Amino acid sequence: MRLEKSFYLRDDVVQISKDLLGKYLVTEWDQVRTAGKIVETEAYRGPEDKASHAYGNRFTSRTKVMYEEGGLAYVYLCYGIHHLFNVVTGPKGKPHAVLIRALEPVESLDLMLERRGIKKLQPRLTAGPGSLSKAMGIQTAHSGFSLLEGDSPIWLEDRDEPIVPEQIQASPRVGVDYAEECALWNWRFRIKNSKWTSLPK
Repeated sequence: MRLEKSFYLRDDVVQISKDLLGKYLVTEWDQVRTAGKIVETEAYRGPEDKASHAYGNRFTSRTKVMYEEGGLAYVYLCYGIHHLFNVVTGPKGKPHAVLIRALEPVESLDLMLERRGIKKLQPRLTAGPGSLSKAMGIQTAHSGFSLLEGDSPIWLEDRDEPIVPEQIQASPRVGVDYAEECALWNWRFRIKNSKWTSLPK
């Protein structure tokens, strides 16, 4: 079942980041579906978070989608190479987002391997935000796509596989050393003992 709008509109992006663990990211391009179970996330909380693209209410052509109502994709290019997929959350005007950092691949594995140029199934297929976006066929052109509309090619599903707090490992976010005190916030969440998460910091 696709996640409903109310899931995304909550204001607590840290809680949403935890709640996304165990949900499924699904894409369908040219009638071919790929899917992966979310096993790692990072929370970014709008204007006061120095690691967020919207820190200090920064509003650009890239970040404007973060200010829309939750339930949209925010995809940006990192180092000019990697397309990173984020979920916009919160009410309109609150630029919160959750970066999806790793998936456990579950559907159309052959296609995911082909997209990544990998011969056999291994964690690096979808461990890391750039890797998972490539495996799922997600690009910056998809930024702003709805995760709610029935005809959207990107969405998130609840497949009734709840993750309890004891299964979640929290740690500082990755690659945000510039964010001063915010870099120490334990806003990176992983399913404990999942081999599909990206490497520890």
